[in-house]
Amino acid sequence: MGYFFNFDKIAYLRGKRPDGCILCLVRDGSEEVARLIAAETANFVVSVNLYPYNPGHLILFPKRHVRDIRELSAEERRELDALVDRCLGALDKSHAPGGYNIGYNMGLVAGASIDHLHLHIIPRYPREIGIAELIAGSRVLVEDPRDTLARLKTALEN
Repeated sequence: MGYFFNFDKIAYLRGKRPDGCILCLVRDGSEEVARLIAAETANFVVSVNLYPYNPGHLILFPKRHVRDIRELSAEERRELDALVDRCLGALDKSHAPGGYNIGYNMGLVAGASIDHLHLHIIPRYPREIGIAELIAGSRVLVEDPRDTLARLKTALEN
């Protein structure tokens, strides 16, 4: 499936990546990576996904570099659960999706392209399939991740 959008993920996948963990670099404010942070808690970061599947696609990740959900403490899990609820409420306000896909990809064979635990929240919308998808096997993304960030920051602050 091809994509019609302005965000050049192919260059990202094939190009030189910065040294170190991408999410740790985001956490630390490195200028080597795009920083689309919508919110932070004591132990977690909420970021708009730079290469979203749908408008409003978020990734939540621990500030501590871990690879497996079982490495999170009970306190971190409670904080993450509350943060997921907060993000869902904010997305309901900012994007009004019809549903959500929520999950982890742990390990390369499971689709994890970043070796730092992160939880995807992907809003789903009625009638997502457009004409380009049907005819060309491509997806059309209707919102730049930076616009998503601006909308979501306001919703998360309220």
